[in-house]
Amino acid sequence: MASVVRLSCVCRRGFKPLFYQSTLLPRPLAIPHKYQEQPHLLTARIHASQALYAGPGSKAASLHWTAERVLSILLLSMGPVAYFNPGPVIDYSLAAALTLHGHWGLGQVLTDYVHGESKIKAAKASLFLLSTVTFAGLCYFNYNDVGICKAVALLWSK
Repeated sequence: MASVVRLSCVCRRGFKPLFYQSTLLPRPLAIPHKYQEQPHLLTARIHASQALYAGPGSKAASLHWTAERVLSILLLSMGPVAYFNPGPVIDYSLAAALTLHGHWGLGQVLTDYVHGESKIKAAKASLFLLSTVTFAGLCYFNYNDVGICKAVALLWSK
């Protein structure tokens, strides 16, 4: 993306690179007017990317980006805390943070690589199902077994 921005700066000065074409540049997606007036079904309200459905002055994409970075920093800080002070609070916090981090990451992959309305809906439903099963599985592991922190410690000790 940075190379596209740099190329656009160069092109304003009168220089046009060989492969610089408007068809190669990423374009923002817009919602046709007919979809904005229809009543939303339950499946139509599920959005993987807030930026596509937000208004023109919305800061949803910026807030989502900030939340992703805060969660990444939180995960980095949870590592040493989990090592020095393992317990159920950290185990369940790790379960929630890891599931959310994976959900957002896979959601971005789906946004980039899945095209077609029916394929997008199926991919989003599969992602929500995968995230739900992952969180439930980690919570089950924390409740009925040793927990995430002690399981990682057991893996490292052998």
